Amino acid sequence: MKETKLFDFAIIGGGLAGLTLAIQLKQAGLSVILFEKEQYPFHKVCGEYISMESWNFLERIGIPLAQFNLPKVNTLRISAPNGNTITHPLPLGGFGISRFTLDNELYKLALQLGVSIETGCTVFDTIKQLIKTSHGNFTARHIIGAWGKRSKLDTVLVRHFLQPHNRKLNDYVGVKYHVKADLPEHTIELHNFKNGYCGISKVDQNQYCLCYLVKGSELKKMGGNIKALEEKVLMKNPFLKKYFTHFPSLYEQPLVISQISFEPKTRVEDQIPLAGDAAGLITPLCGNGMSMAMHASYLLANQLIQYSNGVQSYEHALKAYEQEWIQLFERRLKVGRLIQSLFGNPKLTQIVLALLKPFPSVINALIKQTHGKPF
Repeated sequence: MKETKLFDFAIIGGGLAGLTLAIQLKQAGLSVILFEKEQYPFHKVCGEYISMESWNFLERIGIPLAQFNLPKVNTLRISAPNGNTITHPLPLGGFGISRFTLDNELYKLALQLGVSIETGCTVFDTIKQLIKTSHGNFTARHIIGAWGKRSKLDTVLVRHFLQPHNRKLNDYVGVKYHVKADLPEHTIELHNFKNGYCGISKVDQNQYCLCYLVKGSELKKMGGNIKALEEKVLMKNPFLKKYFTHFPSLYEQPLVISQISFEPKTRVEDQIPLAGDAAGLITPLCGNGMSMAMHASYLLANQLIQYSNGVQSYEHALKAYEQEWIQLFERRLKVGRLIQSLFGNPKLTQIVLALLKPFPSVINALIKQTHGKPF
């Protein structure tokens, strides 16, 4: 069925960036439609650790986090493939909540506020104010991209990070489980293995999120067999051998996403502002991708609301958003890519951890570079 209403804003993608942006724009009195290809609630490949920088923001827009009795994380533990470890406090810390829970709460809040949401809906193309979807055509004065790590729309927009020469950081595979575990709920653990690393931390419902990232080449060596990869590569790390052997999965099959890219991305394409993973991914080893997605929505919402109130032009709003995004996140992403480059190679990882261990101030500085401030 075709929708004839002209919305102020159409948001493509119903993850953290898309949902929080829709909520803020609607709370400012603007008409918003959001498109999501899945049906809520659903799981996503994600580490599910959120920096405390986002706590006040989520409560401010209407998510009562304090009522969920969520685990608070204040300690980081990293291991090399041979089992050598570093344990270090997290200055700001974070909390654990599953995307299944958080995205669904944001979805319900957006509906309650009056955001129009098309679920189970694929967006095929956008032409100026027209959005072509599997549910028909829709119109909006402005379109916003919040579609996540990779979308067909990236190809439609001929985005630079998809070009053939951008391959070094372009072929990662993410795998996620929820497991039953017996680990300290205040600690997030990151365990390295050849060409990848695995994180585990507690989330809501007394479950633990176990999520790993690996170069696609490693999975190809195993003929695409996830279990073989885990047994022959991940489980060479003694921590991961214990966890994959003793912690029962709550999924029949793991969630898997391929062709993840950590190449730099643009923030605006063809007058479409981009937020969340569509604008750039921080490496999971550094965490905080979820906080960055929500913080970007906050920056973009402020600029779009000023535009809608006649304070500035749309072009100025996009330029200001891009400048703020670069100022807040570009260094963070660069540090993330640097840190990722130091891990994955077993020998190099062991050397780096050995060098860092006697210098907690250096570890602290690196952690601060990958965390932001409350917004």
